[in-house]
Amino acid sequence: MMRVLIISDTHGHLENLKRVVKKIRKVDYCIHCGDVEGDEDVIPGIVDAPCTFVRGNNDFGGNLPKDIVISLEGHRIFVTHGHYYGVAWDTRELVELAKEKNCEVAMYGHTHRPDVQIAGPGGVSVINPGSLQYPRQEGRKPSYVVMEIDRFGKLHFTVNYLSRSGKISFWG
Repeated sequence: MMRVLIISDTHGHLENLKRVVKKIRKVDYCIHCGDVEGDEDVIPGIVDAPCTFVRGNNDFGGNLPKDIVISLEGHRIFVTHGHYYGVAWDTRELVELAKEKNCEVAMYGHTHRPDVQIAGPGGVSVINPGSLQYPRQEGRKPSYVVMEIDRFGKLHFTVNYLSRSGKISFWG
């Protein structure tokens, strides 16, 4: 089984990321969906795993890509911050772009609200981990997603909140 930590919008603050790593312990890979604000050299050491980063609307300078396609255990994943694709209004453009790139998952940030939409056969699953630093959803709890790829290659996504109340799971 492979465990992937998906985060976004840390905005140069890493205390909550450290809490997450302590809580979930081992991860095999980390995906940051933008607004890293210069911590791309520090985060791999905190999560103790390889990481992929994309540029957010607050990531000035540096050379992070606008978006990227990665492959994990045979699954093609499109990663972007989303601000170039209108994700504040809807994810249609994001989904279409992921389809054009033959990806079955599209991950984005920017809205600071967690969102998991599991697609049916042939569709695109859309994942937003929310923000570890400045959450905007009701309750305003910092959030992140853990994606697990089970021994059969099936993807499982869990939205987690930094609070005592636990987590919400979505199985795809």
